[in-house]
Amino acid sequence: MKTGSKETIQQACSDRGLDLEKRQLRQIDEYAALLEAANRTVNLVSRREQAPLLTRHIFHSLLIGFFHSFTAGEKVLDIGTGGGLPGIPLSIAFPDTQFLLIDATGKKINACRRMIETLGLKNVHAIKTRAEELKGVVFDTVLSRQVAPLQILCGYAHRLLNPEGTLVCLKGGNLDEEVSKALADAAGNNGFPADISLHPIDEFDECFLDKYVVIASDRVRQEKAKTKKP
Repeated sequence: MKTGSKETIQQACSDRGLDLEKRQLRQIDEYAALLEAANRTVNLVSRREQAPLLTRHIFHSLLIGFFHSFTAGEKVLDIGTGGGLPGIPLSIAFPDTQFLLIDATGKKINACRRMIETLGLKNVHAIKTRAEELKGVVFDTVLSRQVAPLQILCGYAHRLLNPEGTLVCLKGGNLDEEVSKALADAAGNNGFPADISLHPIDEFDECFLDKYVVIASDRVRQEKAKTKKP
């Protein structure tokens, strides 16, 4: 399957129950143009890739929504967002979900802020910080796109997630070792994760060969949290 246009992306999303309105499609198209322009002066995404930016980066980010059901009021953290990926495309697709984008590079965060303002998005904010510096905040979901090894991301996520929270990553290549290390390190991360699932995404475009949506969760903590609810 090829997804080089917004029309084919719209159809692919619709086929999986993610219906994008005309306004959202316009915002996605505008974001692609803004990201491409900003990338000429700030290194936000690779400039050497053959697949269209709309497919390689924006549709790639939207694929998370095929495997994770974002809800109204859900609080989501995007670690190492770079040019706003995957947070900005997902904030467009899920306007009732709240997104916080973080990155340690000020130029990238400034670029994100300009794009967010231009797009008129009200459910997403960007701040310059590192995951390990965040204090006193808890999220329902943590996202990451090819930022760090899985065991490192799980180390960040376990203290930033509520007991029923989930880490969702976009990663590629052979992940056997990363998965094994993340599960082995769980004892030192308050039992997170207890479960890791890999979802291939090559069916959506050939440029996603050997790429996955990776979902890490703690079923034990989730069950304990559910039993405590009245």
